[in-house]
Amino acid sequence: MPRDGSAAGRSHITALDGLRGFAVAAVLLFHAGHLRGGFLGVDLFFVLSGFLITGLLLGEAKAEAKPKAKGRGAKRRARGRIALAAFWGRRARRLLPALLCVVVVTVPATWAWGSPEQLRFALDDMPWVGAQAVNWHYITEQIGYWNASDTRVFAHLWSIGVEWQFYLAWPLVVAVAARARCGERIVAALAGAGALVSLALTVSLGAAVDTTRAYEGTDTRAAALLLGALVATAPVRNLVRRVPRRVADPVCLVLACGLAVAWAVTEGEKAPLLFQGGLFLHSLTAAVLIVLMAQVPGTRAARIAGSRLPRGLGRLSYSLYLWHWPVYLLLLPRLTALGDWGGTAVAIGVSLVAAAVTTRCVEDPVRFRAGWARGGRGLIVVGAVALAGAVLWVAVPEPVTGAGTVDVDQLR
Repeated sequence: MPRDGSAAGRSHITALDGLRGFAVAAVLLFHAGHLRGGFLGVDLFFVLSGFLITGLLLGEAKAEAKPKAKGRGAKRRARGRIALAAFWGRRARRLLPALLCVVVVTVPATWAWGSPEQLRFALDDMPWVGAQAVNWHYITEQIGYWNASDTRVFAHLWSIGVEWQFYLAWPLVVAVAARARCGERIVAALAGAGALVSLALTVSLGAAVDTTRAYEGTDTRAAALLLGALVATAPVRNLVRRVPRRVADPVCLVLACGLAVAWAVTEGEKAPLLFQGGLFLHSLTAAVLIVLMAQVPGTRAARIAGSRLPRGLGRLSYSLYLWHWPVYLLLLPRLTALGDWGGTAVAIGVSLVAAAVTTRCVEDPVRFRAGWARGGRGLIVVGAVALAGAVLWVAVPEPVTGAGTVDVDQLR
């Protein structure tokens, strides 16, 4: 991600990898029952996604507006033109292969080691996972996130659905707005206004007894993504660049400590202010921290986040997030003899190994166009894996509800 948001001269900000590492660590500890507010790490992922994706889109628009060559005959290309098909293709190459791999492995693993209920729900959720709409499946079926996720190996993929839906809609908005003369200001205004509308929806819907609609809705969770998008625009970046490092340094540390405290003390849907502005405040804090790290070089918080361990976790974060929940559900019940922390350590270790293998053998080859992943060969491989998933969905028998229980008629 470039400092100036341009496509040219792109430099990688290792501190943002580190933030991903902290976010996925929080989620892993939350799902293992060791960090009450660790679910807020998902919001940090959302803010990072909004920031990075918007920066890439605006950078492409800026690059497209420059002349192709120097000289009298140089022609200026269409202002702010963004190649949406190419963008969506890059997103698909980045995210779909690992997801397909996890789904194709998880279903037979659930068949072998999961409960009949887990298998039945996995088969029920699988088409929605493929359509990147599992969050709306849970909402429309009134499947409460906070009390039903332990029966569903794909429950965590609601957040992947939210991101995919954002990737489909937001680039269209940016592509239109970026063609105006003040394109980045318009994008900033739209992102800010959209985040406020999302906040209002969250406050309204968060008052319900079951908060799944507020927690998993694309419209309600868009606030985090849009706040990330807002701080990726030139008006905000230019303002932040003026902040001296001696000021940014303590501000970043305070913001990072604020996020850590929120992760430690927030109690899920029981937190009284979570849906009354708490999620929004957390996302806003994350957005300010991200843009300060990106635009003010050398802060202490950026050096900590960019250190080896969080950076390494960040590079595995996508595959690690995909793998950890099925591993937890299928493995942790068999590790009770090791105690809470012992079982968690083994489950995280297995998840890390699976994530490392997936990143090295699936994510990176597709992303960086290894020989087998280029052109038609890559499409054939991905299509074959998708076909394998469809065959599994058809071939794996759905458990019969009540199988193995006592037939009351036989007792008469």
